[in-house]
Amino acid sequence: MSKHLFGLVVTNHGVAANNRGETEGNITTLQKLLWNDEVHTTVSAEAIRWALRYYWQQQGIPVNRVWNEATNDHQWLDPDWTGWADGDEGVTYIDDDVLGFMRADAAAQEANQEEGKRAKGRAIVRRGVLEVTRAISLTPFAGDITFNAKSGTKTSTSLYGTEVHATRYQYGFAMTPQFLRKPDRVLDVIDAVLSLSEVAGNQSRFLFDFSPDSIILRWTDDFAPRILYGFSLTEDGTLTVPDILRRVDAGDIKPDELIVGGRLADTPDGRALRELGAHVFAGVRSAGDYLKELIRADLNLGG
Repeated sequence: MSKHLFGLVVTNHGVAANNRGETEGNITTLQKLLWNDEVHTTVSAEAIRWALRYYWQQQGIPVNRVWNEATNDHQWLDPDWTGWADGDEGVTYIDDDVLGFMRADAAAQEANQEEGKRAKGRAIVRRGVLEVTRAISLTPFAGDITFNAKSGTKTSTSLYGTEVHATRYQYGFAMTPQFLRKPDRVLDVIDAVLSLSEVAGNQSRFLFDFSPDSIILRWTDDFAPRILYGFSLTEDGTLTVPDILRRVDAGDIKPDELIVGGRLADTPDGRALRELGAHVFAGVRSAGDYLKELIRADLNLGG
């Protein structure tokens, strides 16, 4: 039976600014959505995936899609994914294995009109093993905007504004390590999640510490995550996970499948999870180390 890894991350408190390079008039905007009947800001899953790949690159782990700081764009080492055509012996990169890829080529020739046949193109596709949700702010967006000015010529000045949001973000992820070409790459995924910093990507990055302030991990035979978007804040700003506690109490989540790390450990809900049988750690790294030992044992990864 396959083992599945699910995770729920809440970031540190910080100030989010534009992460897309898009504007409305002279206002640089944040992405927003309606969440529980209120407007919240959001960071895309693509931005988080970009940050994971960039982390691996910075750690010296070979990636296929390499970010070039000098040219401000990506460069492919194997744009045809030839390693995947060579079976299990082919050379593959961690970002292709974990995040997937797709290349769709148009048909090489036009259709034969007399025969009424349409020429077919070719697609190279690998579905990503790692799935990531959108990150959503824990607090509603109040509409804060900072206004700035810059000089154009001696007689002209441009005024512009930037939406900002002081908040935390939560996002979830899921993967089944046995679906990887190299299952031990799940350990590099865990390290990357624990060490994310800026997530916006490309020319419009902003520094927001996306490393976990608290994390809930679930290593299970269950196909359903059951923990996504489980964080909320009390009126005094304390982290709480009422729905996760309810699911544990109801028997939908086995408490010994949960690994909790970070600030949540020192809250009433963190102590309640410990009493119910969850593995609770004061630090997110110690929680990650414990999970990696479980995975090594269950998947016979050694080392």
